[in-house]
Amino acid sequence: MINQFSRTQLLLGKENMVKLKNARVAVFGIGGVGGFTAEALVRSGIGAIDIIDNDKVSLSNINRQIFATHKTIGKFKVDVAMERLLDINPELKIEKHQIFYTPETSNQFDFSHYDYIVDAIDTVSGKIELILNAKKTNTPIISSMGAGNKLDATAFEVTDIYKTSVCPLARVMRSELRKRNIKNLKVVYSKEKPITPVEDTEIIGNNSDLLNKVKETDHKSHRQVPGSTAFVPSVAGLIIAGEVVKDLIKYNQ
Repeated sequence: MINQFSRTQLLLGKENMVKLKNARVAVFGIGGVGGFTAEALVRSGIGAIDIIDNDKVSLSNINRQIFATHKTIGKFKVDVAMERLLDINPELKIEKHQIFYTPETSNQFDFSHYDYIVDAIDTVSGKIELILNAKKTNTPIISSMGAGNKLDATAFEVTDIYKTSVCPLARVMRSELRKRNIKNLKVVYSKEKPITPVEDTEIIGNNSDLLNKVKETDHKSHRQVPGSTAFVPSVAGLIIAGEVVKDLIKYNQ
């Protein structure tokens, strides 16, 4: 019988589609990277998903975030995402968490409930806390490294954190995870050297949305607003979704 996942089933088989339907994935951060990850997972047949974010959609999100449109500006991302994802799959089990994941809020989540965790948040402190808690419960996790200030969507790789290079965020994460005796971490990262954004005072000015984003991203050694595009964060998000699906069905080519 034809259904919305029939074309996927042609590749994965019925048994694996059942595995995906029975899986529960948590996506922390549903912005430029995590938004595409969440949608791709739902379109792939994941049966249960948790989405975690406390941001509202802003005008400057429209250039790269799948849940951002002029109609959704000012709305919480988790609300917009939930409505869209349920429209894609009305049978989806979805839980939204309107909260930023930090060391202070981490006790609100039980990682043993998840089959897979996606780290698509910006702050180093939040990423480290996610990874530590995932390791405690032996829950598979994949982490997104820096996708800002880049233009080459073909430069992404899937590897272990300790095999990364070039990426400034990956460098910080390697150091911090080594201190905490974390032996491995699956990541998606880009070898492209970050581009220095144009200093355009007309764009930045006193734009609170952009300035707040810089303050929240604590791995940046300077206070420069990062540039981004529609075609780089989205690719990172789709790669992550593919890795999650393949890992859940234990795909080996």
